[in-house]
Parts: sequence; structure tokens; C-alpha cells
Amino acid sequence: MPMDFTAIDFETANASSASACSVGLVKVADGRVVDEAHWFIRPPVGHDLFSEWNVRIHGITPEQVADAPGWGDLLPELRAFTGDDWLVAHNAGFDMGVIRGASEAVGAAVPDYRYVCSLQIARRTYHLDSYRLPVAAMAAGFEDFSHHDALDDARACAAIVVHAGARHEADDLDRLAHITRVKIGAIGPVAVREASSLHGPMALQ
Repeated sequence: MPMDFTAIDFETANASSASACSVGLVKVADGRVVDEAHWFIRPPVGHDLFSEWNVRIHGITPEQVADAPGWGDLLPELRAFTGDDWLVAHNAGFDMGVIRGASEAVGAAVPDYRYVCSLQIARRTYHLDSYRLPVAAMAAGFEDFSHHDALDDARACAAIVVHAGARHEADDLDRLAHITRVKIGAIGPVAVREASSLHGPMALQ
């Protein structure tokens, strides 16, 4: 497959993984950005308290998301945007945890995604003192963006993966993960199926 993926970044209202309040998406096809999206999200009741610390980091307030769609309403749009793409995120465990936590909080099925972590790709591509998103993005030639703005962070994440792919001469995401020895993760039904195949009765024979 060519270098196709969707970079994703979430901001949250508090420490709860279900408290997504903003998401940025950048679709990459054949190594080029072809579409972008950004939505504010109204966190579900019980996860909707905005902590002072989080607001200080991303600047999003309860007033900004009061009329925004909830996760249950937004999820179909997110899935339509990403299509069959693999997801890429910087410190992907956090962002995949938000998808899982937000879906479970509203009683929605966790969507089926494979994903790769750009933080891990950066660690195996560059020699840096820090692999935080702004530093890794600078190594990829992507500078002067607003860190903790979800769309800008997704743009930076996409830039890292595209640059790393060119540097490793990898023509698709699967090959890049193989070259850099980065694990391809999964959430949703695909993750359940793969876990069953590894640990189920057939795996013991």
C-alpha cells in the first residue's frame, strides 16, 4: 500500500480518557496531505469537568464546547473521514485510549483501527535530546506550529511520518513500521480477534 494514513490528535478536558474536547485529523494519501478536519467535542456527563491544568495547556473552555457534538454524534463523521486508513498519533496509546474511553462512556462500539505511534518512529529515526512532538517535528522540518492545538499537532505528526518514510525509503506505513521495528497496534474488533487468535484454544494446538 502507498504511504496512506490519517494522523489524529486529541485534547481532553481532564485526566479521564473519555473527556475528549477537541480532535484534529489530517489525511495523507501517497505521502501528501489531502484533507484536514477539526472538531470541538462536548465531553459526556461524568467526564465533563474541565481541569484548570488542562485548560492552561490547550486553552479550550467549557463554553467553547457547550454546543459542540458529543462523541456519539461525532464518531460516524470521524469514521467517514478516516475510512480504512491506519491511524498515526504521537504517543498513540493516549489517543487510542481516548477513542476507546469516549466510545465506552457513551455506549458506542469501539471502532476498528490499526495504528502506529509516531513517537516510536521518531525514536528510531532521529538522534534527539527529546522526542516530544515539537522537537521531533522540527527534525522533520515542520516548525512554528501551535502545540496542543489538535489540528496543528496532527499536522506535525503527519509530517514526522512522511519525513521518516522518505528517510527510510519506505513506500508504505507497514514497511516503515517494519524497518523501524515499531509495533503495529489495533483497537476495536480487530484487536479482539487478534487477541483471540493468539490466546484462544487453536493457539494452544
